[in-house]
Amino acid sequence: MLGSLTIGRYPVPFGHVVRIVVTSAPFGARGDYSDAPWVVVEIIRMPRILLVALCGMGLALAGATMQGVFRNPLVGPEVAGVTAGASLGGVVAILLAWPSLAVTGLAFASGLLALVAAFGLARFVRQGGALSLVLAGVVVGGFCSALTGLAQTLADPMSSLPSIVYWLLGSFAGATYEKVAIVAGVMLVAGTALLALRWRVNLLSLGEADARALGVNVGAMRWGLLGLVALIVAAQVSVSGGVGWVGLIVPHLARMLVGPEHTRLLPTAAFLGGIYLLGIDDIARSVGDGEIPIGLLTSVIGTPVFAFLFWKTQSKGWTSE
Repeated sequence: MLGSLTIGRYPVPFGHVVRIVVTSAPFGARGDYSDAPWVVVEIIRMPRILLVALCGMGLALAGATMQGVFRNPLVGPEVAGVTAGASLGGVVAILLAWPSLAVTGLAFASGLLALVAAFGLARFVRQGGALSLVLAGVVVGGFCSALTGLAQTLADPMSSLPSIVYWLLGSFAGATYEKVAIVAGVMLVAGTALLALRWRVNLLSLGEADARALGVNVGAMRWGLLGLVALIVAAQVSVSGGVGWVGLIVPHLARMLVGPEHTRLLPTAAFLGGIYLLGIDDIARSVGDGEIPIGLLTSVIGTPVFAFLFWKTQSKGWTSE
């Protein structure tokens, strides 16, 4: 994170960055607004770096949890339709010309509403389990995506449409300390709960029959874990738009380092997720004359990496799951 604070159009030496971080808010005295390096580091880059790290940790943690719950390494945080629902809320708020904080709030609320809709639809399926939630998430996500497309067709091509398209591509350019507080609050509650329950994910990954034999209420535990995952994903989409592939790629990297045991896998995935997304964001804001939407970079980098990892792990038994 300290290294990322030095990167940008206005380079700041590493030692100067450390001195600013240690001596200025929120760690100490208020800085001087006439000091350009202090403004760049503390006001512009610090909230962005904090937000990127938190979102990367959350997405990787959510992805690793879902892969354990569904016993499938191809599952990502977008399964429950939360990403599409949160995107719809953000697009509607931009279309209505609401302020930035309102865009975040409506995106978060619509993401949770999409989760409730997916859960409710899955409940209608008799003896519905993980597969019913996946299918319900596909239905809800497809409906939200259709409404998002409709909103784009209604947007003014000279004013709101460019903002909508850029937001959907994903970007941390509008990072503020208020958005950091939103994601940090969700991560403090949902992320801590996931880490506390990581040994239960081990039991669910054994299969429903074995988990029940070990005394786990499989249905309640699965729904609870997926609800926590959805909270994290909704918070991320609400502050930065769509950022895909992190929850798919990073858990594979963590699994290669520490193995499939979730008491080690989940914290490792969270740690690597923060580093991974920080690296992608550093590239996005330092290459070229204009900033590259981070959602595009995560897709461009994530797709071939995931294909390679999937090919390398074929001999480890995943194809038989």
